[in-house]
Amino acid sequence: MLSNPGPRTLLIDLDGTLTDPKPGITNCIRYALEQLGRPVPAVDDLTWCIGPPLMDSFRVLLPDADEDVAVRALGLYRERFKDTGMYENVVYDGTAEFLGAVRGQGRRLYLATSKPHVYANPILEYFGLDGYFDGVYGSELDGTRADKRELLAHLLAEQGLAGNDCVMIGDRIQDANAARHVGALSVWADWGYGETAERDEAAPDFVCAAMPQLSELMAEVA
Repeated sequence: MLSNPGPRTLLIDLDGTLTDPKPGITNCIRYALEQLGRPVPAVDDLTWCIGPPLMDSFRVLLPDADEDVAVRALGLYRERFKDTGMYENVVYDGTAEFLGAVRGQGRRLYLATSKPHVYANPILEYFGLDGYFDGVYGSELDGTRADKRELLAHLLAEQGLAGNDCVMIGDRIQDANAARHVGALSVWADWGYGETAERDEAAPDFVCAAMPQLSELMAEVA
C-alpha cells in the first residue's frame, strides 16, 4: 500500500469506464459505412473502436480510401450520434456511488475523454453525472486534443495541477500512456473494452476488476 500524501485529483475516462457506449458508437459507425456504400461489420467486430479517436478508427476501416472519405465518414457518424447515438448508452452499476464517495472525500474530479466535449457534456447531464465533476475535458470537433496525451497536458496546465498529484482511470492503452506522459498514476478499468493483451502492453500502475472496487482502491492509491 502506498503512503497517503493527501487528496489526489482524479482524471476519469468516459467511454468504457463510466458508461457502456457500445450500442451508440457501433451503430453510428455502421450507419456511416452504410451511407458510404462500404462493407458494414457486425457490432461485436467494432468494439475496438470504443475509446480511441474515431478518425483513427475510420482510417483503419477505410484503408483504401482518401483522407477526405474518412472525414466524410466521421461527419456521417456525427449526423446520427448527436441526435440518437450519444444516448444509446448505459451507466455502469456503481458509477454514481463511486463518484459520490470520492467527491465526499474532498477530491477533485475531471472528465478526460477523447470524445469531443460538445458531446461529453450533454451525455453527463443526460445521465445525471455532471454534478460530480469540477470540469469536463474532451477533444474539439476538428480533432484538436483527440490525442489523450495532449488532452491531459492541456488539462493539467489549465488547472495548475501537478502530474504526481493525479490518478488517471481508464480502460484503454491511450489512458495509461497519457497518464505516464504527464507523470500521473494510472488505474486500468478492467470492465471496459481494453483486452488483456492491450492491458499488459499498457502496463498500468493498478488494475481494478470492477467498478464497485474503485473506492477501496482509491483509498489505497490516493
